[in-house]
Amino acid sequence: MTEGDLLRQRPRVVSKYWKSAANWKLAAATVLSVALAAPLSASTAAAETPATQTQATKLQDQRAAAGPVVDRGLEYLLSDYQTRTPTKYTADSWKPFAKALTAAAEVAGDTSATTSDVADAKTALMSAAADLKAADEGTFQTITNNTFWNDTSGNPIYSQGGGVFKFGDTYYWYGVHYSGAELYRANPTKKYDGNVSFVSVPVYSSKDLVNWKFENNVATRSTKINNGATLGQAGWVGRLGVSYNENTGKYVLATQAYVGGGHGVLLLQGDSPTDTFDYGYFQTQITNSPTTGTGDQTVFTDEDGKDYLIFSNREGRSRGFVAKFRESDSLRIEPAVQIRSGAGREGNAMFKLDGRYYHAASDLHGWNTSVNYVNESTSSNVQGSYSSEYVLAGTEMDYSHVTQTGFFVTVKGTKQNTVLYAGDRWADFAWNGIGYNQWVPITKTGARPQFHSVSQWQFNATTGEWRVGPANNYILNPDIQADRVIVSGVRGWRNLGGSVTNVNGGVNGSRFALQVSNSGGVEQRVESVPAGTYTLSLHARGSAGQVVITGANGSQRTLGIPSSSGWAKRELTGIELPGGAATVTVRASGSGGVTVDQLSLVKTSAGTPAPPGRYEAESAPAQCRGTIDSNQAGYSGSGFCNGDPAVGAVAEFTVNSETARTATLGIRFANGATTGARPANLVVNGATAGALSFESTGAWTTWTTKTVTVPLNAGSNTIRLDPTTAAGLPNVDYLDVG
Repeated sequence: MTEGDLLRQRPRVVSKYWKSAANWKLAAATVLSVALAAPLSASTAAAETPATQTQATKLQDQRAAAGPVVDRGLEYLLSDYQTRTPTKYTADSWKPFAKALTAAAEVAGDTSATTSDVADAKTALMSAAADLKAADEGTFQTITNNTFWNDTSGNPIYSQGGGVFKFGDTYYWYGVHYSGAELYRANPTKKYDGNVSFVSVPVYSSKDLVNWKFENNVATRSTKINNGATLGQAGWVGRLGVSYNENTGKYVLATQAYVGGGHGVLLLQGDSPTDTFDYGYFQTQITNSPTTGTGDQTVFTDEDGKDYLIFSNREGRSRGFVAKFRESDSLRIEPAVQIRSGAGREGNAMFKLDGRYYHAASDLHGWNTSVNYVNESTSSNVQGSYSSEYVLAGTEMDYSHVTQTGFFVTVKGTKQNTVLYAGDRWADFAWNGIGYNQWVPITKTGARPQFHSVSQWQFNATTGEWRVGPANNYILNPDIQADRVIVSGVRGWRNLGGSVTNVNGGVNGSRFALQVSNSGGVEQRVESVPAGTYTLSLHARGSAGQVVITGANGSQRTLGIPSSSGWAKRELTGIELPGGAATVTVRASGSGGVTVDQLSLVKTSAGTPAPPGRYEAESAPAQCRGTIDSNQAGYSGSGFCNGDPAVGAVAEFTVNSETARTATLGIRFANGATTGARPANLVVNGATAGALSFESTGAWTTWTTKTVTVPLNAGSNTIRLDPTTAAGLPNVDYLDVG
């Protein structure tokens, strides 16, 4: 759903409303009457022909030009945006916002304003609000997964199969509240897959994508739809998204629905993001799809403001489609373009990063978890050609943090762009862990995006930066919930012999636990942990066993597990680990079986802080055209940049300088290649500052530092190492700026 976070770039301004600000507060306070458009009739036929669509567009234009009208949406926007404070934003961004606010207030107070006037005022106001730039750099807020989330009033967030969309300067989160979600939250010890009854579509608002305020139920069981029915009578409601239509000033919600024996896309509309939505249309057939309705679907809004439905065909779901919303009113889905075919996929969603479109989906097996399968655009056209399917890196070890594809949100920060993956954990239907919404960051440091499976992380919605949270559990699939059935090879854990399986009956009533017997064992290699002190904990029962934690330098600590007839918590503290890979090994002491669950490896100390002026190659905003690795000892931080063997496979750093000056750079690298030096250009702020030669260091674990001086500008600077031969760069650890 997915990126609906980008506002229209085509604001239309009615010049007669750009007036003095003297009376805007009075105009904004005018009590607005509400005029609701009559709902359109239902459709049970095939998608409309282009001629029919053209006729509908003309009718829409006639409605827009006819008669004075105001709506509750403009009043909502004015009351909201009047609360903004100029000192919190830059002067350059505040000035056009204040002008748009004044013009919108004039429209609200004008009894002769037409529908088009109101739509123009709303669009211009939201566009100006979207362009507001914070005067500070924001703050990091903590996202904790594997838990049930609450809103800012402390009430449960029930929002599944929806999306987050940015209208103006505010994010709005829409989803479905099912009856089973309440039951599972109260007692998460069994499945409630028979309780899929629709309750409502709640909407929450947030400025930081972490703290969510409940606003309204935009649709409920009593919402009237086609043929005199209500949503409460629908056999299924779910997989939804919201778009904004500039021509009508309406917010249009598109959801799957099974109504009166027919599958289709139900379209509701409201005057504001938090309005109570009304019936718009029910479209059973999208041209070029082989079935009525959709398989799974989300809404994607591109950077040019055009809105698209991302979906698969309903039966078999072997084809993926991108279909445009009709621009005149967003109340029809136009003919679809097929972008993928092959195995059945569900959870269809899309995001855009660095100019490429990425279609992502999950395995087709109900409510259960999966890796993410990605098709990447090969052109700049969202409805153009796409690559063959590949697995999104980082989703393999724990099946996308025990979720299936939900939706994406792209945040264009002042320092970097970050995509938020919002995974659906249908725990009430699948009994696969705690919490329904699991959000993790996606970044792109090489040729393809990377999924970061973290249980806790911190995000700055202003700058777009993220970092691992202090309570993050570095073990993946620690609760043994990723596999949906009993297996002999548990996801994320490599068998070391003996007997290994997941068994029914985990600790605290969870579904599964890990059992190792017959002197067997399993291990998990954690790719990268920062240096520091850690605590290893787990719950165990059954026969005796042990857990060994091995650091990147070969150091080991062992946690002995005595036999126990019931679940008992075991813990090992004070584990000193160097930066790099770590391995967790679970073994049975004999033929008996040891059963473990809720494994945890959490950092308890801050470790040694990086010196001032140090920029690690593995950490944003640094960029690595290659992979971030941790398999060569001796590096700093949590890894290093292992560039692709190619000309142009760069490593790039963004550094700040308080003044314009000449700075000394220290580039730490290792070159264990037997082919000699690896040359590269040093490019500073887009200009080549010199040529470097990274000589052989004799081994990949032998690190050295090359020093060079360069001119820096006051403020932000880019420093790029650009290899000039097909061998690429050496492994790059960090950049020191002195």
